[in-house]
Amino acid sequence: MRDAALSDDLLAWYDAHAREMPWRVGPAARAAGTRPDPYRVWLSEVMLQQTTVAAVGAYFRRFTALWPDVHALAGAEDAQVMGEWAGLGYYARARNLLKCARTVSRELDGRFPDTREGLLRLPGVGPYTASAVAAIAFDRAEAVVDGNVERVMARLHDVRDPLPGAKPRLAALAAGHTPARRPGDYAQAVMDLGATICTPRRPACGICPWMGPCAARAEGVAAELPRKAPKRAKPVRHGVAYLVRRPDGAWLLETRAPRGLLGGMQGWPGSDWAEVVPDHAPPLEAAWQDLGEVRHTFTHFHLRLSLRGAVSQAAPARGRFVPAEAFRPSDLPTLMRKAYDLARGPLGG
Repeated sequence: MRDAALSDDLLAWYDAHAREMPWRVGPAARAAGTRPDPYRVWLSEVMLQQTTVAAVGAYFRRFTALWPDVHALAGAEDAQVMGEWAGLGYYARARNLLKCARTVSRELDGRFPDTREGLLRLPGVGPYTASAVAAIAFDRAEAVVDGNVERVMARLHDVRDPLPGAKPRLAALAAGHTPARRPGDYAQAVMDLGATICTPRRPACGICPWMGPCAARAEGVAAELPRKAPKRAKPVRHGVAYLVRRPDGAWLLETRAPRGLLGGMQGWPGSDWAEVVPDHAPPLEAAWQDLGEVRHTFTHFHLRLSLRGAVSQAAPARGRFVPAEAFRPSDLPTLMRKAYDLARGPLGG
C-alpha cells in the first residue's frame, strides 16, 4: 500500500477516534481553523517524556492555571515550579523547563521557533521534543517517534531486530510514512494508534486501520514485537537520610544541588548514595532513632535509604527549618515523601 493511502486511512480513523487531552486541539477544531498553542504543546511534551498521559493531566491543568503562557512561567519562582513538579519525576525536566521558558520569553518575545532546527536551539529541547512541537504546533512534516510509534512501525514492517538497536531503522520507517498533508494530526494519530489499538499486549488487530498492510499480523507475530534486548540487572545503592522535627513542628529541609538526581528539589539532609554508604555527618547533634528504610527505583539503580529521626531545636549545620504552616509534603519528590510518610508518626507529624 502506498504511504499516502496509509496516512489517509490513519487520518480517517483519527478523525473518528482521536483521544481528548487538555493540551490537544482535536481534528474537527483544527479543520475549522483553531491552531494549537505552541506553549501548551511544548509544556505537554516536556511533561510526557517518560511519563504516562494519565499521570500528566492533573499537572498540566495545574501548571496552565498558575502560568497560562510562557511569560508567566518565565517569571515564576524556581522553588514554586519545582514544588508543583514534585511527584512527576525526572526533575531535570523542570529545571530545563524554566531555562527554556525564560529564553523564549526574554530573547524571542514569547514566540517559539516554528521549525525543528530552531526549536533545537532552545535549552533542554532535544530531537524528540523539537520534532513533536514542530509537527503538532506548526504542522511541519517531522516524524515524531515515541515508544508507541516504534511499536507500530515494528509491527507494520515486521522488524524483528531488538530494541534499542532497532531504533534508527524504526525512526527511518516512521519518517518515510510522515505525510506532507496534516502532519500534526498524523503525528498524534500514529501515537494514538499505538496507545489504544496497537498496544504492547493483546493488540486489537481486528479494528486497526492498518490491519491489511501490517506485515507482523500477516506472519502471526504482532504481539511479539517489538523485541527487546535483555536488560542488565540494576545495581543497588544505599544512603542515609535524616528527618528532624523541631518541637514547634518545623521540619529540617535542604535544597539539593542543582545537578544530579532530584536536583533543585527539597529533601532531607543525608549522605550521598553509593554501593556502600559514604562517610557523612548528621546535620546536627541529636538522639537519633532508627525509623526504618524506604526503597525507591530510579532509571538506572535501586535505592535503599535508611532513615534516622530526631526531635531537636539545635542549630543545623546544613539545611533550614521550614515552619509547619509553610511545609507542604506535596512539594517533596516521591522518594522524600515516602520518607516523610514513614517518619511523621514517630516524630509527631
